[in-house]
Amino acid sequence: MTHDFHPDAKQELSDAVAYYDNVSRELSDAFIEEVEQTLNRIEKFPEAWPQLSKNTRRCRTVSFPYGIVYTIKEQQILVIAVMHLQRKPNYWTNRI
Repeated sequence: MTHDFHPDAKQELSDAVAYYDNVSRELSDAFIEEVEQTLNRIEKFPEAWPQLSKNTRRCRTVSFPYGIVYTIKEQQILVIAVMHLQRKPNYWTNRI
C-alpha cells in the first residue's frame, strides 16, 4: 500500500517541520523520522487505528503531539491531516 497527501496536509507537515527546525535540527529530524514510521505503520495495518468518522482514521505519533488523519482509497492511503492534538480537533473535516 502507498500513501499520498492532501495538499493542506502536506502544508501542515511542512509547517510542523519548520517549527521544529527553528527549535533544533535534531528535533526536526526526529519529527520527520517519527512521521515516516507512523506512515509505515498505517501502510502495513491501515485498519488498525480508531475511526474518527465513517471514512477516516487517526494514528498518533509516539513522541510528538500529532496524529495522522487518513482515509483508505482502494490500495492507497490518503493523508487528510497532520494534526496537532492540542488544536482545533475537527478542522480537517471539510477535506474529505
